[in-house]
Amino acid sequence: MRSPVTLVARFIFGILLIFLISLAIFNMMMAPPLYELGLMALFLGITAFVSALAGYIAYRFGWLSLSPTLRWSLLGGYALSSLLTFFNIWFSAQMMFASQHDLLLAIVLLVFASGMAMVLGYFLSSAITDRVHQLKDAAEKLAEGDLKTRVAVQGRDEVAMLSHSFNQMAEQLETADRQQRELEQMRADLIAWVGHDLQTPLASIRAILEALEDGVVDDPATVQRYLNTAQRDVRSLSSLIDDLFQMAQLNAGGIPLNREPSSLADLISDTLESFAEPAARQQVKLEGSVAADVDPVTMDTQRIGRVLNNLIGNAIRHTPSQGEVKVHAQRSSTGVEVTVSDTGEGIRPQDLPHIFESFYRGEKSRSRMTGGAGLGLAISRGIVQAHGGELKVESPSTAQGEAGRGSRFTFNLP
Repeated sequence: MRSPVTLVARFIFGILLIFLISLAIFNMMMAPPLYELGLMALFLGITAFVSALAGYIAYRFGWLSLSPTLRWSLLGGYALSSLLTFFNIWFSAQMMFASQHDLLLAIVLLVFASGMAMVLGYFLSSAITDRVHQLKDAAEKLAEGDLKTRVAVQGRDEVAMLSHSFNQMAEQLETADRQQRELEQMRADLIAWVGHDLQTPLASIRAILEALEDGVVDDPATVQRYLNTAQRDVRSLSSLIDDLFQMAQLNAGGIPLNREPSSLADLISDTLESFAEPAARQQVKLEGSVAADVDPVTMDTQRIGRVLNNLIGNAIRHTPSQGEVKVHAQRSSTGVEVTVSDTGEGIRPQDLPHIFESFYRGEKSRSRMTGGAGLGLAISRGIVQAHGGELKVESPSTAQGEAGRGSRFTFNLP
């Protein structure tokens, strides 16, 4: 937006430029004596000063902005310009015309020309005011909650740019409203899901403790089995609470990292070793390889270990018997790239865009046998992004709407 000082300076410069151009044309076309040239300069100077003063007063006191509509503001500008034009020519003619008949004729012609200019200005201003009214109506609809409101973009002027900006704003508001609704739905789902995931192990622990307290079981082997079940449920509760805490940290702006040069090869080896027993029990082949030039890697070992645990655990859980899970790390142009791939059931195309969303699960039933609370991948992505990297997923589709043949998760560490 131009400052008032800049606008006034341009106004004065324009008047001076027109004054000099008019004198130059008068001098070239009529070649008057120096006396007449000076007299013409005096007449033009007086009329230019009066015009500039009238225009500045109208601008300074905002007379044109007092009108109820933009149409009348434009018409007021045309009227002021016509009056100043009339004054300029009438004053000059009064000083220079020798014939009273010619002066009266000039006045009539000036009145006619001024009226025509105002009528034409009123007609042409409709093209602007109609577009402004469309914007006004659209803004009122938007204020009433109709976020699908859009306006037609006509032309390439400032009103067209304003229309384009209005449409962009409306799209952003519609997107924000949709995201807000999704967030509200996610919060409602969070209460239901977390309540379910907390209630199940708590009910199991409560039943076990009541059975032990009432002496329902006294066989040592059965007691030990009950205790093992209670311990498993306690670990499940602890894992869920830890996940919720991690998500709270991520949503609050990030998680604290303790980065230091470490061995990624050792971390991958330790993680694979911890999954050796569940992989063997499910008859899934577990392999890992690390390029020789990978180490050392500056990272938070505990956090990256959490990412590997989530990715490898998911891969084993969704890979059928006789399948394979492979982990590979290598150098890339941006740092280190780690890939966890499997030959499992894959991911449906409709699930891929949402796979990293909090509490999202592709399965309609939230069985605890098929996974956790749906936080693992969201937390993994947050940890990788906190390191300055990115976590991506691929699952080639075999047919429209069907799951792909296996999944491939890749994250990079700069």
